[in-house]
Amino acid sequence: MTDVIPRADEKTTTPPPTPPSIKGSAGERWSRRAPLLPALIFAIIVTQLPFLFTIYYSTLSWNALRPGVKEFVGFDNYVTVLTDERLRSALLNTVILTAGAVIVSMILGLAFAILLDRKFFGRSIVRTFFITPFLIMPVAAALLWKHGILNPDYGLINGVFGGDTAWTTSYPKATIIAVLVWQWTPFMMLILLAGLQSQSNDVLEAARVDGAGAWRIFTSMTLPHLRQYLELGALLGSIYLVNTFDAIFTITQGGPGTATTNLPYEIYQTIFSKYEYGEASAAGVVVVILTIIVANFALRVISGLFKVEEGR
Repeated sequence: MTDVIPRADEKTTTPPPTPPSIKGSAGERWSRRAPLLPALIFAIIVTQLPFLFTIYYSTLSWNALRPGVKEFVGFDNYVTVLTDERLRSALLNTVILTAGAVIVSMILGLAFAILLDRKFFGRSIVRTFFITPFLIMPVAAALLWKHGILNPDYGLINGVFGGDTAWTTSYPKATIIAVLVWQWTPFMMLILLAGLQSQSNDVLEAARVDGAGAWRIFTSMTLPHLRQYLELGALLGSIYLVNTFDAIFTITQGGPGTATTNLPYEIYQTIFSKYEYGEASAAGVVVVILTIIVANFALRVISGLFKVEEGR
């Protein structure tokens, strides 16, 4: 019996490997995902089911003073939310308070980040002190500002500068913005400090060798590099600050009048003053939708940052 030897000009082909069966690959995927299922189920129960109930309640005319009367009204509560004068005022206040706090805290955070990016003695201690306001509970911080700093009789500001100005009633919006800025400036500072420390020192040194001044380097190189970090800080800050309730409830109770009543506080008043559960639920759904829109922009910015880091 003779062996068949292939010629040199003949190509030998090996059969392609047999792909794994669909059943086996699916089983492997589920085996990897199975440990995550309890967390997913818990998240759905805790977050999505209450939201579905809120959507259902938003379609009802339900007043706590008439607990047995629940009438389906469709989108009437949403029409009320979007046309009611108090709610439109609350929406405007929400935009003013959120935008004011985010812009000012972003500017201060950038200044402090530039300061802490430099090397000096005791930098770690100073950095810890700057972060401290962000670690204080919001209600505790609001009480500190209301009684320890802004009180017209024994507050720190009037005690140092003199006078008897009632800051919370004379300048209510500025008061709330100041408290939020004090709390959120460390958050902005940490994000921008991470951006500054990710900048290439070799590029900055080359620019200095070429004769570029500090202001030119900052405006032409540092700011463009920090653009995505600025966007990320602004979007994340907006997501959290649009839901501000602690400072308003503790310091001004939405007053004087409705000067500092934002959407979360208006929802609280709708439930506990007007007892309108359906209308409050509709307002809550509107706030959630607005927050989701902002969150989508934040996720896009975060994914953009990851892509930039992967490309380096």
